[in-house]
Amino acid sequence: MPSSLPGDQDFESIPSLKNKALRINLNKNIYGTFAEIGAGQETVRHFFRSGGASGTIAKAMSAYDKDFSDAVYGIQDDGRYVTEARLQRMLEYETELIEDRLSREKHPEKMFFTYANTVATIDFAKKYLGHGWVGIKFQASPGEEYSKIILHVRFKERDARLQQITLGILGTNLIYGAFYKYDQPKKLLKYLYDHIDMDKIEIDMINFSGPRFENVDNRLMSLQLIKNGMTEAVVFGPDGNNILAARILYKKNVLCLRGSFRPVTKVNMDMYETAKKRFIQSGTVTEEKLQTLFEITLSNLKASGEIDEEDFLHRAELLCSLGHTVLISNFKEYYRLVEYLNNYTKARIGLVMGVNNLVDIFDTKYYTHLSGGILEAFGKLFFKDLRVYLYPMKDAETGEMITSENLKVHPRMKELYKFFKYNGKLKDIEDYDASIGHIFSREVLRMIENGEDGWQEMLPNGVAKLIENQHFFGHESSTKEQNEDAPV
Repeated sequence: MPSSLPGDQDFESIPSLKNKALRINLNKNIYGTFAEIGAGQETVRHFFRSGGASGTIAKAMSAYDKDFSDAVYGIQDDGRYVTEARLQRMLEYETELIEDRLSREKHPEKMFFTYANTVATIDFAKKYLGHGWVGIKFQASPGEEYSKIILHVRFKERDARLQQITLGILGTNLIYGAFYKYDQPKKLLKYLYDHIDMDKIEIDMINFSGPRFENVDNRLMSLQLIKNGMTEAVVFGPDGNNILAARILYKKNVLCLRGSFRPVTKVNMDMYETAKKRFIQSGTVTEEKLQTLFEITLSNLKASGEIDEEDFLHRAELLCSLGHTVLISNFKEYYRLVEYLNNYTKARIGLVMGVNNLVDIFDTKYYTHLSGGILEAFGKLFFKDLRVYLYPMKDAETGEMITSENLKVHPRMKELYKFFKYNGKLKDIEDYDASIGHIFSREVLRMIENGEDGWQEMLPNGVAKLIENQHFFGHESSTKEQNEDAPV
């Protein structure tokens, strides 16, 4: 079966699963443990069947029974088994065991590894398709510090046996990639789908760590997941590491602000802060149960043509420096964003948007692909507990502030707009900062690129300094600054 991802490999050049496993087995220095829980020992099966496994497999185990699993790996704080924490514990425990039981003096050339997964396949009622954590901790040369690759998968097949087979293929691809493609992490990511169709499994989170991945930015790897069609949305935290959406959104109230953030401005922050204040005052939201997200869509990243990865990292770095959690999505329409969030929480959701974004929601051209058109989209958007917080905008011609009261939509949409507004879904932000209404990201960006002054005051504290120090968005230091920094 050909890889589902186009690009560097074509069918003839993709090694078979047997050849991948055999190449690992025939490398006399690669040696490690397979610990698989929840979907059979599907990965190690490929290595046993390919031949020469005695020199590679130190141990293969599957601690299915919960009591036995707890006896081996301990009890997690949350009492759950299919979690990242459980996977991390499995990797640490099995690696320590290898190091304790094998003498480095006797095996100076060995490169140890632990492959592990903890998985829940589809249930008998076929209501939950299942998901799992998969990872490898490995040495790419003898004696070096360990590197790690950890990922989360969601199954799409509706048969447990098929899910097991797919997991075994993915695990084999991961082990092979770790040892033979670690220096090409973007390609390693693509090769995870060798011999797997895209509609069989979704990879919605991945993190690389350790000495072999010191130069890997996990935010950029999360972007690759979306670009490659492996998932439709990813989340990363202020530390730059990717986060599983389910972990931070489960049963939470979610407030989401969409924008280009190129760069993030005082207006963006005022939108966020004023909407957050009103969201908490809405009656069912508390600070402790609130998760805020700054969303950048793939279409926003493509605004100037192809995705500029450096430009993406500049935006991400600024948002992370302000302590925010970032959502990168392939959701052009807002109803798709709400559907995504509703997968993880049934609590109240808030969307923060400007006037132009709200007008676009009522434009029928965005819904021609839906059989029910705009009505179908609105049904998906508003039947849940949703609030939209509208940030006003000054009319360039009249100087009047545009709010939900005087907003103009297409005549055919007036009744739908009234229904939307007067059913309590739309809330105006009233305590906004009127003194910053003239600030637009595109104008700030133009000033930075042209070397003009005055843009620094339009940005949140610390952001301008970061742009200047890191030369983000084409910023160049002045001759005076360069002379001051020159060595004496």
